[in-house]
Amino acid sequence: MANRSVVPFGPQHPVLPEPIHLDLVLEDEKIVEAIPKIGYVHRGLEKLVEKRDFNDFVYIAERTCGICSFMHGMGYVEAMERIFDAEIPPRAKYLRTIWCEMSRIHSHLLWLGLLADGFGFEALFYQCWRMREKVLDMFEEATGGRVIFSVNKIGGVLKDMPKEMLAKFVHNFNEIEKELKDLTEVFLTDYSVESRLRGVGILTRDDAIRLGAAGPMMRASGISIDTRSIGYAAYEDIDFDIVTSNDCDSYARCEVRIKEIFQSIEIIRQAVEKIPGGEISIDIKGNPKGEAFTRVEQPRGEAIYYCRANGTKFLERFRIRTPTFANLTPMLYTLKGAELADVPLLILTIDPCISCTER
Repeated sequence: MANRSVVPFGPQHPVLPEPIHLDLVLEDEKIVEAIPKIGYVHRGLEKLVEKRDFNDFVYIAERTCGICSFMHGMGYVEAMERIFDAEIPPRAKYLRTIWCEMSRIHSHLLWLGLLADGFGFEALFYQCWRMREKVLDMFEEATGGRVIFSVNKIGGVLKDMPKEMLAKFVHNFNEIEKELKDLTEVFLTDYSVESRLRGVGILTRDDAIRLGAAGPMMRASGISIDTRSIGYAAYEDIDFDIVTSNDCDSYARCEVRIKEIFQSIEIIRQAVEKIPGGEISIDIKGNPKGEAFTRVEQPRGEAIYYCRANGTKFLERFRIRTPTFANLTPMLYTLKGAELADVPLLILTIDPCISCTER
């Protein structure tokens, strides 16, 4: 029997975008077990719902994570709108949809850059993040923020985008799409990239279902589930196909995210073409009473939001089930039997968002 050793991995590591800690049990260079330790950056945000007015809590909810901030705020306000039984204006739904897809694009570009950095392709990392900056510039023009946007409110949105701005954004995304075709060709065809991703971290369809995978991690195992298909925001008026792959490995997860970027650009085009005029919000009066669930397709997968109100201005409970939490178990499964050198890439392929997970 080979000698076993335990190697700590994280929470500080050059390839990790966020602080995740694993104890890796090794036999020579092969992993036989991975033991996670969570709670390193726990902040107790959910508890604050008992001390902050339910309207003010929108701004706390979106601070759950800097990358997923818009959709965290939207998930919360949509749950509250269900409690109030409020129907928001159609234009607000379309604006939320556009900002959702812009969030997905910048998140996936960030991830592609980190993946490139993970296997030592520094120039590719810089190119991905250079393109991401263009998306953040558009966010800043539309909302005033580059990380926290603060445009969601219970009853709609706080800011509008005029026709000229929307047309400009479509033009910008058309240019980004042209650049992206050349850039992503490297991820999908370069031999050195394929050699690090092909056949690494196999998660079969049955294992993905059994372990509860979410988002691109799940769809890369051939499972055609995307929460956007239930029709929240304006997605019921948008035509799109669910991106999947049957390869079930790290390459498939990269391919799914790349194709989702192009899909998001097309969704934005459709939303801009179909967006109606009118108001962007309605007034919500009184205090909430009741409970509600909402589901939102974050860049990393399905997120579930739960709110319970008792008729006062402070909620009794706010709870999020994040996609990274769902994907930790599948990730640990793919680590078993892998080589130590593949650990950073296997962690990155779930696109970990530890700040979302440790609230």
